[in-house]
Amino acid sequence: MVNRIEKYGLKIEENLFNFINVDVLDNLNFKQNDFWKSFSNFIIELAPINNSFLDKRLTLKRKIDSWHKENKDNEFNLEKYKEFLQEIGYLIPEGNDFSINTSNVDKEISNICGPQLVVPITNARYALNAANARWGSLYDALYGTDLMGTLPNKGGYDELRGSEVISYARNYLDRVFPLNNYSWSDISKIEIISNSIKITGKDNNEYTLINDSHYLGHRYNNNILSEIVLEKNNLKIRILINKEDAIGKNDPADIADIILESAISTIMDCEDSVATVDAEDKILAYKNWLGLMQGNLESKFIKYNNTLTRKLNEDIVIINKIGEQISLKSRSLMLIRNVGHLMTNPAILYDNDKEIPEGLMDAMFTTLIGIFDLNKKSGPNNSEKKSIYIVKPKMHGPEEVAFTNTIFTKVEEILNLPENTVKLGIMDEERRTSVNLMECIRAASNRVAFINTGFLDRTGDEIHTSTEAGPFLKKGDMKTTEWIRSYEDRNVDIGLKCGLQGKAQIGKGMWAMPDLMKDMYKIKIEHPHSGANCAWVPSPTAATIHAMHYHMVNVKEVQNNIIKGGSRGTLDNLLTIPTAEKKNWNKEDILLEVENNSQSILGYVVRWVDQGVGCSKVPDIKDIGLMEDRATCRISSQILANWLKHDIITKEEVIAAMKKMAKKVDDQNEHDKYYKKMSDTFDTNAFKAACRLVLEGSIQPSGYTEPILHEMRLKEKAL
Repeated sequence: MVNRIEKYGLKIEENLFNFINVDVLDNLNFKQNDFWKSFSNFIIELAPINNSFLDKRLTLKRKIDSWHKENKDNEFNLEKYKEFLQEIGYLIPEGNDFSINTSNVDKEISNICGPQLVVPITNARYALNAANARWGSLYDALYGTDLMGTLPNKGGYDELRGSEVISYARNYLDRVFPLNNYSWSDISKIEIISNSIKITGKDNNEYTLINDSHYLGHRYNNNILSEIVLEKNNLKIRILINKEDAIGKNDPADIADIILESAISTIMDCEDSVATVDAEDKILAYKNWLGLMQGNLESKFIKYNNTLTRKLNEDIVIINKIGEQISLKSRSLMLIRNVGHLMTNPAILYDNDKEIPEGLMDAMFTTLIGIFDLNKKSGPNNSEKKSIYIVKPKMHGPEEVAFTNTIFTKVEEILNLPENTVKLGIMDEERRTSVNLMECIRAASNRVAFINTGFLDRTGDEIHTSTEAGPFLKKGDMKTTEWIRSYEDRNVDIGLKCGLQGKAQIGKGMWAMPDLMKDMYKIKIEHPHSGANCAWVPSPTAATIHAMHYHMVNVKEVQNNIIKGGSRGTLDNLLTIPTAEKKNWNKEDILLEVENNSQSILGYVVRWVDQGVGCSKVPDIKDIGLMEDRATCRISSQILANWLKHDIITKEEVIAAMKKMAKKVDDQNEHDKYYKKMSDTFDTNAFKAACRLVLEGSIQPSGYTEPILHEMRLKEKAL
């Protein structure tokens, strides 16, 4: 039995009630009864509005389904389709040009372009690791990955590979911080004379940086020069100097490492990368966010038979070129992603035992906890501008963005915060948001600080919204279509048109293959070249590697050129539905695609349902590790549901593929002592959930995976 405390019409699980009261409200000197009364009024007022937007989503979906059915025998007419979308209120007319008015934005959002991490807030170790990934070792990133073309041999330190790392790193310095007619590979000494950098070559001549403005400052340790700091495009590197170090003692210039400013910001995630289905799970998420905002979160773990403690890094103090002491922040700026409008949670019941809209609960509690950072007088500080950054996913169109803006306005009123303290991140991942992006930004023009694209969720919604239009292309083929190129370009174009430059992040999606860093380095430079000032990476090491791109590309210059050149992606291309011709596929290719998607779904769902793991590196059908979260699960399940609806595949073929792939996934997890095999009976909650995601995919609200996953996870936890 769950113990609940009744307060002003709310029935709150006792453990959550006590956590909010004791750990949060009491330490902020909030009166408990006043808070719960205000929170109850907040839910009573906004929950019905929240639910009305969900009803509208369903109404629009039914109208679009009907239109496609009525026109299935006619050649697709884009103009008539657009007229129809306007008639039903799906496509909103654009208003006059405007610029956002967001103020009090931290430099990590407004001025520094660089990588962004997304990490499950329920894992304290991962969260701390991400927060501390503001700085990363280039030497370690090169040595431990395939960036140079090979992986390191197992065993001890390989001196030959170490020398290759140093050579690669010096070539990188030559490229982005060049010396005047000399190479970093040939220097023998670095000194600071009268706060200026002096570099001596092996030939005993003195050399300077071609661009002296790249030199930012230096640092001493016991009166011995320990590092110099360079900066380009507002992004810094630290060259560590230590002749006592294992690497530095063998270096002619005593260089021990090159540290890159890496993860500029991190999204602490309460949504796609976690599995939080009840009060117990939500408390873990909120408690870790509390520790980060208070600055005292710690995680103890064992490594190489030693117990280590991880906590937030302290800032670094250096001396700049005019002799002043300045601080370099040692933590990424932390944003927190709430859940979308759809989900409910049994942690709190209201109005005759209805589950609370989880997004409303997140909005209040994560903002409340963020006050600890605003009130901080000393210690690790998150926002220097006294702002709280909350990313809101899965909003459908301007009305829902406006509703989110209202939510945070009321939260600020209840918590006595200045208006627009909460800065909003708009995830451009749903079709109705993409086609109305300018109006979505307008709806939160005083608080928007982030927009981004996400191929996986965006494609999942494309399939679900237009599923009656016909069978869709294979998942991989959709990456090269006009609509997805238009989606990516328009996100940047519209963001710049709405004045986000210098005020907000314009982001790009995740690189999902954490073991393939050479490929990431080759391909992901497209993101800063596209005008995006941040992009998601799967690990701190990937952040260090991706940071190199932002030294090479001046994103502000790219954005200025885009502004001068005008819009690239078109609405017409965005509305071109990526359906396929059945005749182009043979049965063998179809079943291979079914197996690929089934394996992806099962590999993710089995950890979600059985172990509560919301995001992890899951081996694909070829045993290549991919970062999987609910977005990857959504697109895989939606493409199969679409094919099932259009008789490309049968229910029997889906079940057969699921059973075949369950055996493969079982084999891939054979070394996990906590793993529960699916193929013994094909009757586990995880296997049932995976099948239902496909078989019931076309009727799931917006094609989301959450309702089925939450239901089956709760069943598993009850065993």
